[in-house]
Amino acid sequence: MAYPFRERLREKTLLCDGAMGTMLQSSALQVGQCPELLNIRSPQAISAVHLAYIEAGADIIETNTFGGNRVKLSSFGLEDRTEEVNSRAVKIARDAANGRAMVGASIGPTGRFLNPVGDMDFSEAFDVFRQQADALIEAGADLILLETFSDIKELRAAIIAVRSLCNIPIVAMMTFEPVGKTLLGTTPEAAAVTLDALGVDAVGSNCGLGPEGILDILRRMASATDLPLASIPNAGMPQLVEEKTVFPGTPDQTADAVEELLAIGTGVIGGCCGTTPAHISKLREKLDRSGLRAPRTLTDPKATRLSCRQSVLFLGGNSPIRAIGERLNPTGRKTLAQALKDGRMDLYRDEARAQVEAGADILDVNVGVPGIDEGAAMREAVLMVQQSSPVPLSLDSPRPEVIEEGLKAADGKVLINSVTGDSESLEKVLPLAVRYGAAVLGLTLDESGIPSRASDRAAIAKRILREAVRAGMNPADIVIDCLTLSAGAEQESVFETIKALRMVREELGLNTILGISNVSFGLPARENLNAAFLAMAASAGLSAAIINPFHSTSMAIMGASRVILNQDSQARAYIRLYSGDDGGPAAVRNDDGAASPEEMLSRSIIHGDPDQARKLSAELLDGGTLPMEIGEGILIPAMSEVGSRFASNEYFLPQVIMSARAMKAAFEPIRKKLKGEGLPSRGHILMATVEGDIHDIGKNIVITLLENYGYEVYDLGKNVPAEKIVRAAREKKIDAIGLSALMTTTMVKMKEAVHDLKTAGIEIPVLIGGAAVTDDFAEEIGADGYAGDATAAVDIFRRLIDEEKKR
Repeated sequence: MAYPFRERLREKTLLCDGAMGTMLQSSALQVGQCPELLNIRSPQAISAVHLAYIEAGADIIETNTFGGNRVKLSSFGLEDRTEEVNSRAVKIARDAANGRAMVGASIGPTGRFLNPVGDMDFSEAFDVFRQQADALIEAGADLILLETFSDIKELRAAIIAVRSLCNIPIVAMMTFEPVGKTLLGTTPEAAAVTLDALGVDAVGSNCGLGPEGILDILRRMASATDLPLASIPNAGMPQLVEEKTVFPGTPDQTADAVEELLAIGTGVIGGCCGTTPAHISKLREKLDRSGLRAPRTLTDPKATRLSCRQSVLFLGGNSPIRAIGERLNPTGRKTLAQALKDGRMDLYRDEARAQVEAGADILDVNVGVPGIDEGAAMREAVLMVQQSSPVPLSLDSPRPEVIEEGLKAADGKVLINSVTGDSESLEKVLPLAVRYGAAVLGLTLDESGIPSRASDRAAIAKRILREAVRAGMNPADIVIDCLTLSAGAEQESVFETIKALRMVREELGLNTILGISNVSFGLPARENLNAAFLAMAASAGLSAAIINPFHSTSMAIMGASRVILNQDSQARAYIRLYSGDDGGPAAVRNDDGAASPEEMLSRSIIHGDPDQARKLSAELLDGGTLPMEIGEGILIPAMSEVGSRFASNEYFLPQVIMSARAMKAAFEPIRKKLKGEGLPSRGHILMATVEGDIHDIGKNIVITLLENYGYEVYDLGKNVPAEKIVRAAREKKIDAIGLSALMTTTMVKMKEAVHDLKTAGIEIPVLIGGAAVTDDFAEEIGADGYAGDATAAVDIFRRLIDEEKKR
């Protein structure tokens, strides 16, 4: 089916509408009401908003379905009406548009995080988004707008779900914090590479920031993708003025960034929270005067772009030769194989972290052990490795079903290792790469085995390339392994690999990878052969080598090769690594070396290792260390270090959550030791999301951290009326209260709750938090403090409670 959006996007920058909620709040939407229910009960109110934006000049109007997935609708008891809510919304929009605008179907996040941060797995998220998208597409939407996502894994699941239905255009947008990353730590560059690989039509950012903030985000995205960009900013940060939510950004201020947005290749411009038809009208005027957007191309189009949640890696093209860590492979490693059989993934985490510290740019993950569920093992290994290692992954298995489980768990664009020239392999693996947005490592072998001649291996590489492009892949996402043979067994064929590598690089223009260690198999002094082979391959144009990063000679050859091949500007990296007194690199530190049990326990908290934390805590108790010495002397300071890393943007929410879980595990043997007496409480805290607000992710994160700091928390849940908060504060022994509100419409309820607490004579410190909440707002409503994030909340609660106890 042909969709008009794609043709029009090629012709010009398209104007999307403004905020739906801002308009509904002034007309039909009551505090605490489900916005999507208005599609059924007040369709005329929704139609009026659409018509206002069409009159303002919008090319695209968005359906009133942002919270229309069954998870969000279940908060209102409407999950059984998911299809009805969404299909009605499209009909209202289509009738209002009447051919004058395209209908963009809005899909937002579920409000839950995917594991390991949250409790939702890929399959559940996929089903939730597929159900909503199916209803929207069947009703006749022209495109899908996936917006306000902070979890790249959830957004991946949503895109894959939509694509499983049809090839409808998709605009994919994430929400970024002022620090330039999402709540879960995804950078704009990583988001751009990951989303581009999934075949969306435009990538960008909405909500969270104003026009200038999103312009900065899009500049960074533009460095990693040549897709059209999407800018849907807020009209400034909300303020509560005379009981009403006000967005200070004027139409002129919103339109000021248009020319710069066009200059970086922005294809979709519109408005999020606080924008009105007046803002869209001004954008229309500015767009019509500014002309067409500038074309944009990648600076290194032949590089293979890979990503994880936190970073992007360019392989091949003009990039330096890369090191792929080979140590996450149980073959020949009995300890790792036994850990897999026992269902223990801690060795994968530790080995991954150590390889990255030793210089690995990519980590190859293999779980091939007989007698285990390899699919489940691959899924758990990927989840574990991603928690500790900020580098992209290579998923290594000959079984497509195992690879698919790893792809579902991935939080970025990975490399599939591997596909061959065999027809069956091509038919099974290439569709996985297309569906999940991955690059592919092609092995130059087929049904007849590994050819002895370089030209025949290059011919297989050409076939893999042809079939991959036919399947819909970008040629830059095909990386070729010309296969390393043993000099001890097939000496006459070893140099054919180097010849084939050069042919693939020069004649096909593809990037290349080799496993180095096979060349020395069965021979003495293997490191010498490995080093010589690596140097020769590097000179032939090798893009990456699969090596043991702990072998100093191979890593030294790689560093030296980057200098000689002009891949290390002014030899900066080489000098930094080898400028020590002895001319050698610093040894890779082993965290478990000479560290004391206390230091190891602290590290297990900082690194988020629950199993190790539990074990070390028990060992210290058995050795006579007092429970409170462990808690106050080791665990609390370790979590404080985690908080410091979070505050400095070194850590993000996934690492904080894993550290909190490790701390909880460390407390388990302490509680057993005390035989039910329990640990002395640091304080009792009442938490609630105020009336009318069903968002509790932020509140739940704060609760997790508070409990692991030794506080007892009474959670009243979400959508809690002020009178219930007052009653609980009277009935329970409470040292402090935490109130949360995400929606601007419910901030007034937060003010009401604080007022009722004070009126009731309850002089307990109250801390507030939420996306739109500020220090000024806290002072205005009489709260005792405002927390911008979860770790800040813990620190402020601690200060408030300690001050209260001193009185």
